[in-house]
Amino acid sequence: MKKKDQKEYWRRNVRLLFICMFFWFFFSYVTGIILVDQLNQIQVGGFKLGFWFAQQGSIYFFVALIFFYSWRMNKIEKEFDFNEKES
Repeated sequence: MKKKDQKEYWRRNVRLLFICMFFWFFFSYVTGIILVDQLNQIQVGGFKLGFWFAQQGSIYFFVALIFFYSWRMNKIEKEFDFNEKES
């Protein structure tokens, strides 16, 4: 692989990582701690939304984020021919 391709691969890898970390921070910290009072004004299924994010929502989002990261990294790796090849 060319040096230019390696730099582009790592640039996109780190960019994806920071995007995922931003959303992880937002849904775990901001919605569960900072905006909890505002979100508690909304009820979903009989539970206050801020409480739900603090107890379950951030965990669900984190699991979805893991699947998104895996899916997106597989696409990036295929594009740069880093994908796992079947033998």
